[in-house]
Amino acid sequence: MNIFMKAIAPAVAAVVLLATGAQATERLSTSGRSDQVVIRVDKSDQEMTVMQGSRRLASWPVSTGGYGYDTPVGTYQPTWFSPSHRSRQYGNAPMPWAIFFFEGYAIHATFDTWNLGNRASHGCVRLEIGNAEELYNTVFATGKEDTYIVIQE
Repeated sequence: MNIFMKAIAPAVAAVVLLATGAQATERLSTSGRSDQVVIRVDKSDQEMTVMQGSRRLASWPVSTGGYGYDTPVGTYQPTWFSPSHRSRQYGNAPMPWAIFFFEGYAIHATFDTWNLGNRASHGCVRLEIGNAEELYNTVFATGKEDTYIVIQE
């Protein structure tokens, strides 16, 4: 291998790793940063796990998108916060403690707690109200730039 190839091989490997859909845990290394928050939503288990650095802060049941209303898969960062949001799209429905992460999708509280653990939303990620408030306060204090939301199948 010539010197040019030796110099660029690590960079090419990193691009290939990202392009091939490497696991979020590989892409979202905290590199010793204990303040970074990673929110992982597992759609198959309908569960959210919240990590800060190497510490698990919480695991909660959620409701993601029901039939015809899928929750988008991917890695996101919060775009904006709204502690007492109401949906203009769905008849002024309450969405307290909303953390928006992609277009109109958010993590927010629900009063329909009997549906937690089942796909039931219009694409948002629903949490019990106390859990949503706790998450909101954690993410708001940490900041958008140090928070990652990973939605996986």
